[in-house]
Amino acid sequence: MTIAQLTAIRSMLAANPIIAPGASLADMRKGLDAMGNMVPRLAEVSALAIDAGGVPAEWLIPQANAATRVVLHLHGGGYVLGSVQSHRALLERLAIAAGCRVLAPNYRLAPEAPFPAAVEDACAAYRWLIAQGISPKSIAVSGDSAGGGLVLATLFALRDAGDALPACAIAISPWTDMEGLGASMQTRAAVDPMVQKSGIDDLARIYLNGADPKSPLASPLYGSFKGLPPLLIQVGDAETLLDDTTRITPKMKADGLDVTVEIWPEMIHVWHLFAAMLDEGQAAIDRIGAFVRSHTA
Repeated sequence: MTIAQLTAIRSMLAANPIIAPGASLADMRKGLDAMGNMVPRLAEVSALAIDAGGVPAEWLIPQANAATRVVLHLHGGGYVLGSVQSHRALLERLAIAAGCRVLAPNYRLAPEAPFPAAVEDACAAYRWLIAQGISPKSIAVSGDSAGGGLVLATLFALRDAGDALPACAIAISPWTDMEGLGASMQTRAAVDPMVQKSGIDDLARIYLNGADPKSPLASPLYGSFKGLPPLLIQVGDAETLLDDTTRITPKMKADGLDVTVEIWPEMIHVWHLFAAMLDEGQAAIDRIGAFVRSHTA
């Protein structure tokens, strides 16, 4: 990493804040999608719009891919923002690194569709994959930020419903506590250019719509991790959601979960999105690719 790379990204985010005071929800959604458009597309990955069990989605397909291996990726955005478009740079690079197709659902967002709509759509997309004849042993489920928390919530819901679980899972900078009670919300506030306590509180209020913030399907921090597949968590040391990982990890290990936690020095929230201009972004994606390859058939 060069200091210049991270400085440039911080400057870009400061000039174009995703959650800006006074901005409308429509403008924030457009802004996050516009950030995705700033990154050049990778010619070696094609996109195909589909209906995945009633959920609009896209296949991201690399030219050289292992057709039987699939990553189901759940985008971030606080359950209120985000789409395949905003996360396309990450999705394309993930497809290449893992040597697989990536299925990216545009799950329903709040306030139009509050909790637990996102969990329902994620489960529907996973079950659609199974209905296509894809073995659970060939599927990994990944997600970033709110999508990282949604990965865990989806695994809870699938396990409790008796579904066969995927081979492995990946959570990038996961949001696991709707109340934002981790100490890092304060200790990392000055160095995190993307996520602040006030913004988290607003997003949680919109998504929960009066539901219990301690529900495991909303805040996986309070769930049981027994019986879940191997999990990789990547989180930056310079993000306010750091403690959403450090607080949940002991509970995972106590429940016998095979979890690998990587805390990346100096990295900001979901630094993978900036892989085109940040060496550590690509390095983190490559590590995810290796994890997927090692755990899937």
